[in-house]
Amino acid sequence: MADKMMTGLPEGIAEILEQRPIRLGTRASPLAMAQARMTAAALRERWGLAEEQVELSPVVASGDRITDRPLADVGGKALWTRELDWSLGGGAIDLSVHSMKDVETVRPETFLIAAMLPRADVRDVLLGATSIEALPEGARFGTSSPRRAAQIRSMRPDITTVLFRGNVATRIGKLQAGEADATLLAAAGLDRLGETLDGMVSARLDSDTWLPAPSQGAVGIEVRSDDAPMRALVGGIDHAETSICVFAERALLLALGGNCHSAVAALARMDGDTVHLRAILYSEDGADEVGGETRFTGTDADAPARLAAELLARAPATITKLFDPG
Repeated sequence: MADKMMTGLPEGIAEILEQRPIRLGTRASPLAMAQARMTAAALRERWGLAEEQVELSPVVASGDRITDRPLADVGGKALWTRELDWSLGGGAIDLSVHSMKDVETVRPETFLIAAMLPRADVRDVLLGATSIEALPEGARFGTSSPRRAAQIRSMRPDITTVLFRGNVATRIGKLQAGEADATLLAAAGLDRLGETLDGMVSARLDSDTWLPAPSQGAVGIEVRSDDAPMRALVGGIDHAETSICVFAERALLLALGGNCHSAVAALARMDGDTVHLRAILYSEDGADEVGGETRFTGTDADAPARLAAELLARAPATITKLFDPG
């Protein structure tokens, strides 16, 4: 094995590889596995590692087992990370791969999000119609997302929402079975799975007018905070622009005090050296909304919090009751 290792590895990694492979933790869902394979490939390419020097360690997350209730009612986003946290904290794996959209805003200090892969398409894909306007009167919209439910009701108050939980294939199957007239899926997930949606009416919604969830399309890699070799190894594949934008969106969420009941849409993009952050907060029924934006340099760490404070100051009680800024 040693003759396949590239010189220049971070200190301590060669010694680990003499004993065992790098152990990459992931949820066992098809999309999570695809993202884990992307991460493993990036590590192998960056550091010249052999196939067997990076192995995947899948776990079944609580969020994948519980699909009959809204996430907010059964534990929130922690249901996506809990099992991986146990494995990472206990030393059974060296790093965890996450869809950043599913990672709690406040993480244990023992862990560190040390890198992100290049962000994929941030847009939502509408399945069942060519546009929101084209949906029939009183259409049934399948989702478990407070953000998506509020957004669509803000545009179409006549639409009713029904619970849709499960992986991409499950939700597409529910739509095809007639459990709803339309649903939304993340473009990034469809693309990473190679899902072509053959024969299905669909449309990618413009992110300028339909903001996605914070961190949508981003894959993050987390390590133990005190694991310097793994921090350096993972840092070698970090996509700086993605990290800057996603951390800005997460800082906004932190300042808002958002939770799984909060309907928040946000997107940060780089414009040269400037971060352009936009956000909209909704009431649960979508009847009320408040939006805003800010531009700042990456060194201005307080800018997202200032935007959060401004939005909450202008928001009616139907929105502020969904947040706890502390």
